[in-house]
Amino acid sequence: MSACVPAPADSARTKHVHPPHSPPPGPRRFRIAGADVSASIAVFLIALPLSLGIALATGAPLQAGLVAAAVGGIVAGRIGGCPLQVSGPAAGLTVVTADLIQQYGWRTTCAITVLAGLAQLGLGCLRVARSALAVSPAIVHGMLAGIGVTIAVAQLHIVLGGTPQSAVPENLAALPAQLANLHPADVAVSALTLTLLFLWPRLPGRVGRVLGKLPAALIAVAAATALAALTGLRLPKVDLPSWSSHALAALPDGPVLGMVAAVLTTTLVCSVQSLLGAVAVDKLVAARPGLTGRVRRSDLDRELLGQGAANIVSGSLGGLPIAGVAVRSSANVAAGAVSRNSTMLHGGYVVIAALLLVPALELIPLASLAALVMSVGLKMVSLNHIRTVTRHREVLVYAVTTGGVVFFGVLEGVALGIAVAVGVALHRLTRTRITHEETEGGHHIHVRGQLTFLAVPRLSRVLHQVPHGADAVVELDGSFMDHAAYETLQDWQKTHTAQGGSVDITGRRPGIRISEPVEVDDCRCRPWTAWRNHQCERPPTATAPPDAGSQDTTGVADLTGGTGGAGGRGGTTTSSPTDLARGISAFQRNTAPHVRGELARLAREGQQPSQLFLTCADSRVVTSMITSSGPGDLFVVRNVGNFVPPPGEESGDDSVAAAIEYAVDVLKVRSITVCGHSGCGAMQALLGTEPGGAQTPLKRWLRHGLPSLARTPGDGDGAGGPRLAGRAAADTAERLCLANVVQQLEHLRAHESVSRRLAAGGADGGLELHGMYFHVGEAQAYLLAEEAGEDGEAVFRRVLETDLTA
Repeated sequence: MSACVPAPADSARTKHVHPPHSPPPGPRRFRIAGADVSASIAVFLIALPLSLGIALATGAPLQAGLVAAAVGGIVAGRIGGCPLQVSGPAAGLTVVTADLIQQYGWRTTCAITVLAGLAQLGLGCLRVARSALAVSPAIVHGMLAGIGVTIAVAQLHIVLGGTPQSAVPENLAALPAQLANLHPADVAVSALTLTLLFLWPRLPGRVGRVLGKLPAALIAVAAATALAALTGLRLPKVDLPSWSSHALAALPDGPVLGMVAAVLTTTLVCSVQSLLGAVAVDKLVAARPGLTGRVRRSDLDRELLGQGAANIVSGSLGGLPIAGVAVRSSANVAAGAVSRNSTMLHGGYVVIAALLLVPALELIPLASLAALVMSVGLKMVSLNHIRTVTRHREVLVYAVTTGGVVFFGVLEGVALGIAVAVGVALHRLTRTRITHEETEGGHHIHVRGQLTFLAVPRLSRVLHQVPHGADAVVELDGSFMDHAAYETLQDWQKTHTAQGGSVDITGRRPGIRISEPVEVDDCRCRPWTAWRNHQCERPPTATAPPDAGSQDTTGVADLTGGTGGAGGRGGTTTSSPTDLARGISAFQRNTAPHVRGELARLAREGQQPSQLFLTCADSRVVTSMITSSGPGDLFVVRNVGNFVPPPGEESGDDSVAAAIEYAVDVLKVRSITVCGHSGCGAMQALLGTEPGGAQTPLKRWLRHGLPSLARTPGDGDGAGGPRLAGRAAADTAERLCLANVVQQLEHLRAHESVSRRLAAGGADGGLELHGMYFHVGEAQAYLLAEEAGEDGEAVFRRVLETDLTA
């Protein structure tokens, strides 16, 4: 019934039209929100010392850090797909850039940055950004941890007043000699910087909350600079050469294979760090109240394009490689930024500082910057990440990646991590334990782990140990079964049951059936049918009453696709919040991608249903299924017994009456259907109600069905009352269900909004009323015919496909 159709022509009248005498709208003025201005200042104060410190750690000219910070803010901020992510020289690129500078020189490193930017543009055009996120988080966190260790060990030498070596092993070997030859001035400045970095965010009281808004990095570096200046300490300081002598990119010079590896490494680290940072920023935005609707989710492919363009510009201007920076991005969100203007403004501030604040920047001690970068490197070894990978049994992948980056290099460490991750996955895939235990009740086969073709020989060998005619239970304790294992299990199950045995295949929790043969016990449903409760016709169990199928029952599994039964013969209810979550997860995974476009249209245009469908709350009556309707088609009202209380203060019901008024007067539905069904619990309760007794809410509600009960003939009254065409009603309960539909239609006509529309008539103002009866066991719908039967009573006729094609 649902279809994506264009809006009618007269819908154009709803568009906003300027009054005829009003002036035409002028050009939109560029405005910057005050929140973006304050956030940009906070980010600038963090970025300035970090950019200088990362440039110092790589061995590049210190101006290169400022160039990268400015370009990252302006270019990546303007083009990138994550509005609130701040890009610039990142600590994760320090080791890669330092190796490139040492091997190829600074100007060739700039050329490699340009080539990496071109590669990122290509990846963005190919729209492979989501694929980059397929890398195991253990590998990414291990890579960052390895880079953090490398940074910390190298900067420790500068903190102690020495010079770092080219690799971690050499730095560790030279550390004892460096400790024996400390420089007190450098150590004092570094200690003050580290102390302030640690204590500043933890200042207590109201004063601490006010001062804590200032960036700890800026305060630490400023205090160390002031200490060095006031005490006259003689120690190395920032040296910013004239911009006229700033080195720009040159043509690549080096072996081709080495250059290709360098470009790939830079591209990999820049891209992965930027994409992961964009995903993290989305989470921060979602957690900030009032920001979700104003800031769009990240477009990862566009983010790659923005990062690529920024690296091309930065490399061409003699800047460091650029990536998304987690510290600055999180500070940007926390400071209240609402658009990409804050990122761009911070880049402009860096340009101004690089041109006007050179004398002040040259007062900063290098030891203070080294302590700042060392603390950043130590934070990259996250205990939270270690706990996470340990919990997911991926600590081996994390450790190998970290060690590979520390001792061999970034690209080599990542390659080792990928190899170990693949090995771990194959080990888990092949490590399937299959046990066979014979008990008094039969044979129990337990399969632990993933069931793939590699385990088929062992599975087949164990299954054939079960004697012919024996009762068997196969419990699958895993999350994956491939086609080969499935066919092996199904073929054995059919053969074993044909030889007189019985097979019960269950999931991880006992009693939850996950597979059943197609022909066994007249079950014609396919195995693993998503929505079915697995309640096909089966002999009743000792715990289920023979007439359980006629009771009005509900179950969460009806809605979630859980495998526990509710309401069928021989079934057991196994609904739980986990079942609900599983059903929602299945919807998000399987159904949501197909209906998202239609639901987005309905969200924009509002609901315009064609029918009001008033039916019972029985869980077995699935309105969308029996009417083949979709989102936006039906305005559904459900209650116990599909009652329409007549209007009036004493007998009326505001909830149902309000829904009728809203559907008729506001939504302008063209038809109203009252639908009853077989086995209705409310009708059975009416038949069994005795006068007197406590007036419970259910008894008070059932009074709306007393007129239906009065017009229903009893078993000994012969013919009379509404009936089904082609067969007699099964019993008094079914006759009451039919009479109730007719009676509720009469109540419906008494409502003022309905009677007015019925009297209006015509194509625009008319309203149609329909009665419907759904037999659950037959899965057959009956519509109330317009013509009465020979005895003048209402007749419900079956709805068949031939009725529509005749």
